[in-house]
Amino acid sequence: MPDQNFVVVRLGSLGDIVHTFPAVAGLRETFPAARIVWLTHPRWVELVQCSSLASEVWPVDSRELASVRHVISQLRRIRWNAAIDYQGLWKSAFLPFFGGCPRRIGFSSATIREFGVPILYTDSVACRTIHIADQNGELSSRAGARNPVACFSLRVEDQDASKVRADLAAAGLTDYVVLSPGGGWRAKCWPVDRFGELAQRIHQHSSLPCVINYGPGEESLAAAVQAASGNSKAVCYDGEMGTLRALLRAAKCIIGGDTGPLHLAVALSTPAVALFGPTDPARNGPYPPRETVLRSPNAITTYGRSDATDPSLLDLSVDAVFAAVRQRLEARA
Repeated sequence: MPDQNFVVVRLGSLGDIVHTFPAVAGLRETFPAARIVWLTHPRWVELVQCSSLASEVWPVDSRELASVRHVISQLRRIRWNAAIDYQGLWKSAFLPFFGGCPRRIGFSSATIREFGVPILYTDSVACRTIHIADQNGELSSRAGARNPVACFSLRVEDQDASKVRADLAAAGLTDYVVLSPGGGWRAKCWPVDRFGELAQRIHQHSSLPCVINYGPGEESLAAAVQAASGNSKAVCYDGEMGTLRALLRAAKCIIGGDTGPLHLAVALSTPAVALFGPTDPARNGPYPPRETVLRSPNAITTYGRSDATDPSLLDLSVDAVFAAVRQRLEARA
């Protein structure tokens, strides 16, 4: 078989990239010797690299003309078998289009939210599956993958694991549970005071302290959860992508909403309790769907980006969430 060259596009963000890994793994499984080049935002290069699915990872910032022009120039130098746009936005679709890729695979207009994008594809796929990871897999199938999705593993470097252990040991922690209170926008975030009360309940029941993970711009949110956790010995922790993976892999459990760290933890085989509100877990939940997902029967799928907690998340009591966490911890013991 002649050399196979694929370019795949998923620029961001954390959770979306994690949900793209199974589809690219399906492509890699079918074409083990293929050259697979992944285009992503510079922030996520190391994350993609740790999957070992791509032969090369090319950074591109769609807001910087010089970066876009450089990548398009590089694309034009290679004869591609197919370009797969797993993102479905104008900013992702125009890269292989102007890069001269003769076959460009993407979602049909029934799947993506930006009007008109499929005009840039040669193959528009009308998805029959529900979860975004499986929909991504349908694109891989169109490119020739025998199985739409496949298993993958994420690498955790020894130095990152050592750093996390040392940092937490300095705070008096060994075993721990991770709380991930952020989520991109407030509508899909469980209330701060409930995260704090949950940290207290977990510590009282199992003596496990909670590590409150936070990302850029979430410092005040993490501090508020820590303040609400009282004397439960909760600590705040941030870090680069490598230490985040190490932190999550070693956790006894993670509790969070529809947020990147939760999806990353699931990919690292960490038990999870996911709290969903205005986003649909059938489409955006943990994948594969083996983790505990709590969602109010009153929840309405809107994907609305409001600044107030969605009312359906207020239906999730601390008692209910703690019961789910306790079950996950006891199952792992």
